[in-house]
Amino acid sequence: MEPYNQSAVTEFVLLGLSAHPKLEKAFFVLILSMYLVILLGNGVLILVTILDSRLHTPMYFFLGNLSFLDICYTTSSVPLVLDGFLTPRKTISFSGCAIQMFLSFAMGATECVLLGMMAFDRYVAICNPLRYPMVMNKAAYVPMAASSWLAGGANSLVQISLAVQLPFCGDNVINHFICEILAVLKLACADISINVISMGVANVIFLGVPVLFIFVSYIFILTTILRIPSAEGRKKAFSTCSAHLTVVVIFYGTILFMYGKPKSKDALGADKKDLSDKLISLFYRLLTPMLNPIIYSLRNKDVKAAVRNLVIYMHVTH
Repeated sequence: MEPYNQSAVTEFVLLGLSAHPKLEKAFFVLILSMYLVILLGNGVLILVTILDSRLHTPMYFFLGNLSFLDICYTTSSVPLVLDGFLTPRKTISFSGCAIQMFLSFAMGATECVLLGMMAFDRYVAICNPLRYPMVMNKAAYVPMAASSWLAGGANSLVQISLAVQLPFCGDNVINHFICEILAVLKLACADISINVISMGVANVIFLGVPVLFIFVSYIFILTTILRIPSAEGRKKAFSTCSAHLTVVVIFYGTILFMYGKPKSKDALGADKKDLSDKLISLFYRLLTPMLNPIIYSLRNKDVKAAVRNLVIYMHVTH
């Protein structure tokens, strides 16, 4: 595809909740509160995985990466959303839009791959415990995490490079809170079939393959757990992977909910669906990052103990 001159459109207008101004202040408070919980919860998880020597294991290394990823993912879009709630005319430059799309796309793809890596870690820990220290050593799990970030970044670079080469010569109003790539592609005055095909291939690689890998991993994990003779042993083994499994279900469950809803046929229903789609997409960006630290804190005794020790230490030093 040959590059086009984007001079016709130098900025985009983000509609957000412009049609529902009475909701903007309420959503500003709600989104800000959720964002602060995400920063606090994931920030604490990163701290304890670094400071507590008992958490210097592959599982908690991946968890620290997941928490950092969730902070980056939400920070790539939430400040823009919050600013939009307070600004009468919500605009973003063409380059700013491209950067925001790149960061959001990269973080989303990276999380898909990282959750697959975490499933492999749990598979080896439960199905091959004697080989776990040898298989999941530092020379293995650090490159695994790094490759997740590199794969997500490379995929995003391809998708956004294809998108910014399109000509945007007419309407510059994005019917969303942020520069969501599908909403942006709708504004292009050229054929976007290459973009659609490219994104379809990326969805198979970054959504389909990790889901299949996680599914197969947990079949082996559950089969192994059920073979453990004692109930206490089964409970202990399942507790080591229950937090990850819960996060996976929430992460992919919200994606399926977003894209599996039936289309509305009447105009009024379409307007309502349009609003609900934007809100669901927004809360999807916040729900999993907000719940991740809560799930890992509640369902993991090591993390609970580390957080408790950190709180006690901060209280004593102050």
